[in-house]
Amino acid sequence: MATPIARRTGHGLTYAVLGWAVAYGGVRLAWAVGEAPEFRQFGSDLLGFTGWRSVALCLAAAVLAVALDRTPTWRPVLAGVAWAVTGALVAAAAILLPELVGLLLFTVSPDFDLTAFASRLGCVTGAALLGLATSRYQRRTRGDCPECCRTVRPGHRRAVPARWARWAAYAAVAGLVVRFAAQVAVGFDGLIQDASVIGLEVGLLLAGGLLPLALVHGWGEVWPGWVPLLAGRTIPRLLLLVPGFGLGVGIVAYFGMGLAQLLSGSVSEFSDTFLWVAMSAYCVLGLGLVAGSSDYHLRTRGACGACGR
Repeated sequence: MATPIARRTGHGLTYAVLGWAVAYGGVRLAWAVGEAPEFRQFGSDLLGFTGWRSVALCLAAAVLAVALDRTPTWRPVLAGVAWAVTGALVAAAAILLPELVGLLLFTVSPDFDLTAFASRLGCVTGAALLGLATSRYQRRTRGDCPECCRTVRPGHRRAVPARWARWAAYAAVAGLVVRFAAQVAVGFDGLIQDASVIGLEVGLLLAGGLLPLALVHGWGEVWPGWVPLLAGRTIPRLLLLVPGFGLGVGIVAYFGMGLAQLLSGSVSEFSDTFLWVAMSAYCVLGLGLVAGSSDYHLRTRGACGACGR
């Protein structure tokens, strides 16, 4: 009975991606053919994929969604291309990260552009839908459980973090230390005075030092004794997984695109050496968060009601 359920869900995801491609791709097409709005804060709503390239990205997502739904067997190349397009959609909307952090910390820039913000949200929505469709394709064609994606045998669950996850968490913290050490080395006088970027820096300082360690230590699963009223209680998984995956993916996308722009020769008020060190350190932080969150998810999830694993 699991296969028909997976197929129906797959069709629903396919229609969702197609609907998104028509709606969001239609907006991108109108902007490419006509005149796109003027975006005050960053000069563009997306990074790297503007104009006709953004239209091509929407078209690619639609074609891939259909291909994933119609292909009955496991094709690693197809899945790889689908994940690559998903990543491109996330990277294109990378500016969304400092904006969301700014909103959370109430440090939104006066130049905040609602149209650009909505466009980036639309782009990330397409990435999420295509990512879900790709994940569903993998489960269906590789024999994984369609509900939980598990392939391991029952009874083979880990109670402690994997060694690679611990190293990833420590690398994430080291990346944060290197980033701010580089800032100390060059001084703070030239720090960008944009409110959303300052909010991002503050948010990363708070989350980048504590969150990676919480993902790989016991006090990330049960509230420690020094927390009033909550000591000894189980910590909700989503409290760590949402910021862990969200910040991790967002950081890699945002600063990865920054490194790509640096490679293309973009001009900045900061030295190239500082930017290479700082952005690379942030990417290490983001990758460490994603790795630690992945292990935390695998280690703390409950038994699946569909396969019992």
